[in-house]
Amino acid sequence: MTAPVHLILDGDTRIIVTRSFTAPPALVFRAHTEPPLIRRWMIGPDGWSMPDCDCDPRPGGSFRFGWTNGSDTSFHATGEYLEVTPRRIVHIERMFLPDPTPDNHVDTRFAPHGTGTRMTMVMTLPSPEARAAVIASGMPDGLEDSYARLETILAKA
Repeated sequence: MTAPVHLILDGDTRIIVTRSFTAPPALVFRAHTEPPLIRRWMIGPDGWSMPDCDCDPRPGGSFRFGWTNGSDTSFHATGEYLEVTPRRIVHIERMFLPDPTPDNHVDTRFAPHGTGTRMTMVMTLPSPEARAAVIASGMPDGLEDSYARLETILAKA
């Protein structure tokens, strides 16, 4: 069994998230770039789904992810990919909750770790207030819900 998400607040504007997976880096990378896989795991807590999942994971490509809880709550995220390699994804992301959040610069790396993968995601927000809002949104718990689901999906692959 893998360890849950580990979150570090770095400086005033950065959030560093690490998570280990039992699957190899190539498979964890695919799960972050292929819409059929993304919509199966990147849905946060139980009861949520991702009806919108469009992405073009290449430098200059864009994405749009939309979530709903099936009743009266929904939100979406858009962004642009700056760098995409099998070991690293760098993108700019903004959430619409419904108002847009400030741009979040996200650098995600997939490194071999034993027989699995150590994923490190560094989020850089434009201000301490923007970072506090991300933390207050429930992001840490939603991430672990999604990554635990991903671990289960990857174990079956």
